[in-house]
Amino acid sequence: MKASSPRLFWVTFSAYVIGFYASIINRFRVKGVENIPPKGGVLLASNHISAYETIFLPWAVIGKYPMQMLWAPAKEELFENRLQRWLYSSWGAFPVKRGRDVRAGKVLNDLLKDQRVMLFPEGTRHKDGVLGKGNRGVGKIIYDVRPLVVPTALIGLNCWKFPGFGQEAVVVFGKPLDFSDLYELEDCKETHQMIVDRVMAAIADLLKGEGAYVNKG
Repeated sequence: MKASSPRLFWVTFSAYVIGFYASIINRFRVKGVENIPPKGGVLLASNHISAYETIFLPWAVIGKYPMQMLWAPAKEELFENRLQRWLYSSWGAFPVKRGRDVRAGKVLNDLLKDQRVMLFPEGTRHKDGVLGKGNRGVGKIIYDVRPLVVPTALIGLNCWKFPGFGQEAVVVFGKPLDFSDLYELEDCKETHQMIVDRVMAAIADLLKGEGAYVNKG
């Protein structure tokens, strides 16, 4: 899946409008964006605390790399309204059915060969800021496609109100993870779980570094 120049211009323009609200009117800070390479298949694996993430993460990335896309799977209910479907699709979102969606999985795997994709391994939002358990299916995707995985931590967006002024939040991009030892193991559920556990541990470390780690245990 490739984006046309008009679409890239629209996405970049939209990201900068969102960035003005997030980083100028409010105080959304970006750390570690240099850990995201300029090209290649990249999976940004983030904790999930707010619906705002799906628009502020693109700003954090496109602010560094304009005229590029950040794709994202999203629940199919968001695409039922025609206007919403056009808007979300124009920004790089694509629908995913609940349960196992073979078609969406193929789209995701194809994108990760040479594009950037944001994904939330927990699979659901935790508005209280608690870090949940990673979904084993994300480990399977990483095992099959082997993209560069950048752990990503978001703090503070679950407390934001819209519209708002002076609200604080931060996104931290960690160093890419090494799974070379796990790739040597058998393609099975246990290996996939170990992969996503490593992703979640890296996200937890980033949250701890910001003094924002909360765990269900």
